[in-house]
Amino acid sequence: MSDLPISEKPRLYSYYKDSVSKDLMAKYSYTNPMAIPRIVKIALNMGVGEAVADRKVIDAALSDLTAIAGQKAVVARARKSIAGFKLREGWPIGCRVTLRKDRMYEFLDRLINIALPRVRDFRGLPANAFDGMGNYNFSIREQLIFPEIDYDKIDAIRGMNISIVTSTDSDQQAKALLQSFGMPIRGASS
Repeated sequence: MSDLPISEKPRLYSYYKDSVSKDLMAKYSYTNPMAIPRIVKIALNMGVGEAVADRKVIDAALSDLTAIAGQKAVVARARKSIAGFKLREGWPIGCRVTLRKDRMYEFLDRLINIALPRVRDFRGLPANAFDGMGNYNFSIREQLIFPEIDYDKIDAIRGMNISIVTSTDSDQQAKALLQSFGMPIRGASS
């Protein structure tokens, strides 16, 4: 038997199991515990339009997104050519990563407790960013809010889109789930 430490479950996952799931079960009177809303995955997407002119830009964006997510990001390529944008099919135009299970909860914890409070003039995330199917999509303007990014080593400030996919198809239940984790959504009534 090795002397490696046993990894603990992420703090937010334990909080979900112990507190959030019981609160949601009582609030929406579920009889089946599998019907309780949960977060399925978090997708991060960073579009890099400048990569058309300079191919080295995509490498910097890829390393930033990999550091933020804690998981290797992949290059997103153009699906078709668009002459107006001087874009060819197959050229790299962004990067993306999908987080699930433990990494997803770790990222969500860092996002809520460390990154979002560092946004200047932050008044909360928009309440109308739900898509009608229980998923929440928002964007942040700069990658500098994450502590993993070294300010001295970045070449440009880039934003990213964050999509939080839940198991419910109700926006109201998804909002209650995210707010119970401490997500600062404007209009605190759920």
